[in-house]
Amino acid sequence: MTFVADIVVMPLDQLLDPQGKAVEMGLQHLGFSAIENVRVGKNIRVKVTAQSRNEAEKMVREAAEKLLCNPVMEYFTFTLKEI
Repeated sequence: MTFVADIVVMPLDQLLDPQGKAVEMGLQHLGFSAIENVRVGKNIRVKVTAQSRNEAEKMVREAAEKLLCNPVMEYFTFTLKEI
């Protein structure tokens, strides 16, 4: 079975996000005053071949925990779609 996983890595809510703050200030200067609390993260898409959905989920979770996300500063979520 083949799956596509979309992994979203975001900074922890309790940490300052300087990149998000810079984007927020830029948007404010462009007149988007209703936009606030901008957070900037990463979106990573991977193709996974596995025997089952559970196996694919396990691989994606392990990849995110071991390499794609720094748990001291970030958290991740993911979706998995069979293709």
